[in-house]
Amino acid sequence: MSFESFNEAWFDHLHDLLQQLRLAPKATAPDRDRALLDLVHKVRTHYSQYYRAMSYTARHDVVSLFAAPWSSSLERSLHWVAGWRPTIAFHLIYTHSSILFETHIVDILRGAHNGDLGDLSPAQLQRVSELQCQTVGEENEITAELSECFNSVSGLVGAVFDPVENVERLRNVVERAENLRFRTICSVVEILNPQQAVEFLVAVMELQFWVRGMGLCHDRVRENLRGFRGL
Repeated sequence: MSFESFNEAWFDHLHDLLQQLRLAPKATAPDRDRALLDLVHKVRTHYSQYYRAMSYTARHDVVSLFAAPWSSSLERSLHWVAGWRPTIAFHLIYTHSSILFETHIVDILRGAHNGDLGDLSPAQLQRVSELQCQTVGEENEITAELSECFNSVSGLVGAVFDPVENVERLRNVVERAENLRFRTICSVVEILNPQQAVEFLVAVMELQFWVRGMGLCHDRVRENLRGFRGL
């Protein structure tokens, strides 16, 4: 199966998982906690399949991952090393946490706890902050390594250039980026309780589908305009 075919099938199943997460009950009892944890595990497994497929493609055709013909032009414009930037996860947590905190502020002041992303404990916030700093550092290292790969192609005119070595370096960069993306998702989920993990994963998926939907719509409009001008 080509990566393009895999990507389409993967997104179809991701949509099914998103619907399951949206319909999941609030975690108010141990049995419901277990049900939510099972759902979270299914999502993590699904993402791990994507990252394994990306790593496999990187080893066999790394250039295609940067061209990404299976993605919309909007998605490609937002790509960082052939995929989403891991630190986006923290923006989602902070944004949704702030919104829910403001929604439940009266209950929180009364000492009530909802157990959602608006109810993150000081210890959780500290761990999220530490993970964010670590992730930013790894992102910067990978970005610097990617820049070196590209500079060795475009900047060393007349110098000795080994294309095989450079492609291998590019593969390593992509695999490091894929590893960081997956580890970030898993590490964030481990900090959260089951209900919070579900809400976080829903936010991640909804962002993916929103960007994908907007991008595909924009590309269709652009293609229709081109066809109209060609008449």
